[in-house]
Amino acid sequence: MTGEKNLQALLAGMRPVQRTGDYVYVLWPYGRPLAPGIEAAVREAEGLTVVLSREEADREGLSYDFVGAWITLEIHSALEAVGLTAAVSRALTEARISCNVLAGFHHDHLLVPVADAPRALEVLTELSAHSRQEPGGPQEPGPAHGTGQLQGSVRPSVPGLELRDETPADRDAILALTAEAFAISPATGLPADGEPVEVNLLRELFEAKEYLPGLSVVAVLDGEVVGHVISTRGWVGGHDLLGLGPIGVAPRLQRRGIGSALMNESIARANAAGESGIALLGSTEYYPRFGFVPAATLGVLPPEDVWGDHFQLLPLALWPGGIHGVFRYAEPFTRL
Repeated sequence: MTGEKNLQALLAGMRPVQRTGDYVYVLWPYGRPLAPGIEAAVREAEGLTVVLSREEADREGLSYDFVGAWITLEIHSALEAVGLTAAVSRALTEARISCNVLAGFHHDHLLVPVADAPRALEVLTELSAHSRQEPGGPQEPGPAHGTGQLQGSVRPSVPGLELRDETPADRDAILALTAEAFAISPATGLPADGEPVEVNLLRELFEAKEYLPGLSVVAVLDGEVVGHVISTRGWVGGHDLLGLGPIGVAPRLQRRGIGSALMNESIARANAAGESGIALLGSTEYYPRFGFVPAATLGVLPPEDVWGDHFQLLPLALWPGGIHGVFRYAEPFTRL
């Protein structure tokens, strides 16, 4: 089967699909037999670079800095096709998403930061749709997402939901929402004894020196605050990170995607602001879907050892690697 060469046809017909799992780049140890799980390899004068699953790299005891999601552009592109990589890279660049491109015989493959995978899939799908609707579009795309939101933000998937900066006028509603959302303690599964601790924590975070206005986000539906998430300054040693939480959604509207919209918005804003990573304490079933991994696997230890794998970290696009130490939350967390 002959690969497609026409750029318009490639963009209009491509279907971005994410592979299961996380993938990493590693420098393969000289002289070690190759592992069966290697997905791609490039030999350079300095050594052999391989791409393999994060699980396989961990089993092999190999170090890595970049953790990526693998997206395949399911259109059979000819190796001599001109412009596909440039068009895809331009669209992702405008969305502030880094990517590494691998060309196979049948398809092109992208490795993007795991946190950016949902947004990257959306950008690529929109690029393809634009190409089908306007024949000249792929060569001269307009602004990728001119929604008037903070650059790097994402569109919520819940109809009618607005995501915006929290303001002081929202705080009474946020505190009431938080009291309702945490009436059952997530730690014990039992009704909270009096006011949930998360409510006073938020009061203090709003006034703390570690408060970051652009990372305190409300979800508004039909004029009502129905969700809120906050990220505040945290550290490992002298390196700045973010500590996410609390995050709350009105109980009657849970499991409708509002929490996911708040998470994706927080991640997009953090990337746009040049942050390098987000830490949180939470469910090991829910948060990995956004790219969070046990923080200790990246050298960041929880403030309390008993937190174990529930203390998680999302390395963002500017994650530098080589960070080691105990995470320190904003001061109000230390009084819990």
